[in-house]
Amino acid sequence: MNKNTELDPRSMTSEPASPMKSAEEEKVEVASELSSPTLHSRDSGFFERGIKTMLSIRKSKRSLNKEKGKEGTGTWKGKSLSFRFSKSYEENKTTICNGTEEIGEKIEAEPIQGKPLSVMEINELIQKKQLLEAFASIKYLEDEAIAERDAEKYKDNPQEFVRKSKDVDLLYNSITNTIQSIVVATLEHPTVEDTMLTSLVTLIAREEAAHPNTDNGAGPGSDLLGTPRKWREEWREAINESARKRILRVPMASKEEESSWLDLHLGFLQKHLSEDLLKIKLSVKKCYPEEYRVCDIYVEAFHKAIASHLQELSQRPLEFNELYTLLDWVANIYQSELFLGHPDLKPEVKTENLSLLLAPADWEKLKNDYITSAKGKIKSYFGNILRLEVMEKWEKEVHPEVKENLYHSSLSFDIQTIIGEHMKISGEISRSLEMKTLELCLAELHEFIPRFGEEFVAWSAAQDSPIFAPYFAAYINSFHDLMSGLETVFKVNTEELQKILAALTRNFTNIFLNKLRTKAQPLLKMILTKDWILATERPDSLALAVSQFSKHLKHLREPMGQELLRDVHKYVVKKYIMQVIKPRRKMNRDTRQQVSEKMNQEARILNNMLIDQGSDSDWLLPAIHHIANIIGEKKKDKIKEYIKELCQDYPDIRKEHILAVLALRGLGRTRRQAIFRQGYRALESPDGREGRTLFAEIDAPAIISCF
Repeated sequence: MNKNTELDPRSMTSEPASPMKSAEEEKVEVASELSSPTLHSRDSGFFERGIKTMLSIRKSKRSLNKEKGKEGTGTWKGKSLSFRFSKSYEENKTTICNGTEEIGEKIEAEPIQGKPLSVMEINELIQKKQLLEAFASIKYLEDEAIAERDAEKYKDNPQEFVRKSKDVDLLYNSITNTIQSIVVATLEHPTVEDTMLTSLVTLIAREEAAHPNTDNGAGPGSDLLGTPRKWREEWREAINESARKRILRVPMASKEEESSWLDLHLGFLQKHLSEDLLKIKLSVKKCYPEEYRVCDIYVEAFHKAIASHLQELSQRPLEFNELYTLLDWVANIYQSELFLGHPDLKPEVKTENLSLLLAPADWEKLKNDYITSAKGKIKSYFGNILRLEVMEKWEKEVHPEVKENLYHSSLSFDIQTIIGEHMKISGEISRSLEMKTLELCLAELHEFIPRFGEEFVAWSAAQDSPIFAPYFAAYINSFHDLMSGLETVFKVNTEELQKILAALTRNFTNIFLNKLRTKAQPLLKMILTKDWILATERPDSLALAVSQFSKHLKHLREPMGQELLRDVHKYVVKKYIMQVIKPRRKMNRDTRQQVSEKMNQEARILNNMLIDQGSDSDWLLPAIHHIANIIGEKKKDKIKEYIKELCQDYPDIRKEHILAVLALRGLGRTRRQAIFRQGYRALESPDGREGRTLFAEIDAPAIISCF
């Protein structure tokens, strides 16, 4: 249907234009332009102004014709007409609002008498929305034009026929615009105008009955005469336009005005559309025949309008919470009982045949935007965990809690909570989004654990804090719990994370042992010095220094605590022996006795302390005692027995170690060699205790003959 045509002023008169009119005069008469967008938007002001201009022209022509005494041919005034058209809406209203009566095919069958109307009068009927009367008059005018064309009345004046056919087309277009305005206004008013919608349905049925032939052959310039106006399609398009406008009018605050703008907007959208759909179900549907599928058409229109609106929203730069709100609304709210699936809307509002609310590409883009935004969110959450550890625990030196005899940190719980919450909400959108979220969390965790370790190492190196060892144990415990939780709760393969955690644990352990060395080394260096031999203070100084660290290992989760305690036990014994066998000045008998007694005493205190704390390295207990006994033994023959016992308990001992111990005893070269040959035979048949090495890790003195 071509709505963008011009209505010639001359065709609006009751008399045709004079065939004697000059071409110049024709140019002076300007046709009204109805192709303006304002007409299509149901603004009839321009059309009315055009009508008034044409009436003025018509009046001038009528005066001229009177003076000339001529009677125009083809005028409605000069004819006595009886024509057939449908019974008027006022006389016989077709009842359909109760849903029981439908418009039949014989709606045009009953003839009634009426008089033809001018174009202006028809237009006034249209403006008053008396569309049935207007349609009957336009149809008469159309039939007349077709009959005159077929009778070749306009053979010598084809332009006159073109003007008349344009009038018909523009009047039909005016009805089209009115139909659109009626449909759009249906949901605008608080109550539904039943009679208006009933009249509209009758009008559409009469037009369809009046123009059944879509292949009507018409002459040049008159192709629209007698053709279907497709008002049912216009009705449907008007519903689409109504839905689009109502969606766009739903309140939406700016982000600057309201941080929850999108959540509020979708709430308003849900509320307003639910009210519209309920109104359609209860009040609008009954005004149409079943064949119109009113509820389905409206639902489809709103669905399409919402889809377009959401597509536009999804293109905005949305933040994490906004992206989730949009995803959740599409996936979980739109067709749920909260909205389209509400019991009050059933069964008229059907959702099973609706297309996707967002195209697959738009849906995937929205999910990808969500994952991208979630990455920054999760990184920020992990960063907050680290910052709180630094500010609230390390800097304030708050001692970690002990739960079930283990040092406790909230690290594992916090991380699993973050992962669990994000998986939960993303899983409510889709399974694929849940898996992507888990992958994202694990990727961020791969970066966070080393970063956390670096911060802890830097902090521990910067100051000698008494809470280092407790937090060392607490964090090892927490990361162990984290790996266990990821495997059992989230079903994650933690192989790569285990490697990262193993490297972190080694790093933490090295720092722990280094701090232990820092505390113990000064006391170890004192062994066998003059001050050490003559000192009368408490003999447990070394044990106390070691205990400052080793006591925290009992709160470390097994087997890590036991393994590290073994390392500490071995480290102390090894460092003690290394200090003892260093080359030094020859000692007299009394000094050797003092040294032996003090070594045995310190060894007992040190070993008992570590065993009490949980060390199971009892194989280390005799090492220092054997050496102390050799140093303090008066009978040289008995030294051989001590050498044998030392070799039997520690098969990894070497010749250099034994000679160094014998040199400390003050024996000469020849005697040392003889005792070594007699006592070292035990090495030829070691007891096979693999995995236990002590002397193999001790460097023997390079020079042992300086005595």
